[in-house]
Amino acid sequence: MTTIATETERKLASAVERMPAFPKSVQRILELTRDINCAPKELVSVIEKDPVMTVKILQVINSAYYNMPSRIHSVGQSVVYLGLNTVKNLALTFAAVGMLPRFSSDGFDMQEYLLHSLTTAGIARQFVAAYAKGEVDPGDCYIAGLLHDFGKAVFAQFMPEEFSRALHESSQNGTPLHIAETEILGADHAFVGGLLVAKLKFPDPMVECIRNHHSPDFPPNAMMDCVRVANQVSRKLGLGKSGSRWTDTEPVAAPGRFGESFDVIIENLGDIDKIVADAQTFAQLGAAG
Repeated sequence: MTTIATETERKLASAVERMPAFPKSVQRILELTRDINCAPKELVSVIEKDPVMTVKILQVINSAYYNMPSRIHSVGQSVVYLGLNTVKNLALTFAAVGMLPRFSSDGFDMQEYLLHSLTTAGIARQFVAAYAKGEVDPGDCYIAGLLHDFGKAVFAQFMPEEFSRALHESSQNGTPLHIAETEILGADHAFVGGLLVAKLKFPDPMVECIRNHHSPDFPPNAMMDCVRVANQVSRKLGLGKSGSRWTDTEPVAAPGRFGESFDVIIENLGDIDKIVADAQTFAQLGAAG
């Protein structure tokens, strides 16, 4: 784990505090879903009181993504068809996308970053069924994949000059971005992302996954394995831009679970085009309004 100087940590914590908070409805969703005995009607009631969130969830549920036999008109119906966890994760996805800045900084394209994050999320979720069934919730892996690089958005918004230098160093010299960030900013995006999701009160396993996804000595687990390898596959296939250049010598991050061949992993993944199309739909709906 990276050791952070006190002054650097204070500066980064200040930047994280300046990021917009989740809407009260989403904060309440997080509170409710920490209780395993949460009644579905409580969650539905919270979402229905947020008209923007309700509209976005219904737009996705009635899209080709879910291919419902008939049109869904309420959040309550959505829970019946899709389950509590899916509806919760839709709400969290839109909240996370909505809090991103609308602009790009020098060397960092926010839309390309968002596409990378959403495709990583979709791939991580699919990996659970093939490589980690019963070990971790697929929806939790999706959210961890979505938020794994959120620290980059903090850097882009509040430390744009230093972040631009780190991106340039990575692009020109092939230095892994998280290493260039540590050299130039004093910490990497994983550390800052961990601060952010902890502030937003996400579950501890998710915070640890995001904070340590570039820490090779952190003990592996199903969520970490799926997110790390999903990140690699997204980068290898050029699905959006993470800021870290792909090299074909990069080994699979979790060979004990996935094997050592990216070609086999990608073949087992199935329809990549659908994952990309879904990511684009979520990005457009999440950023709207």
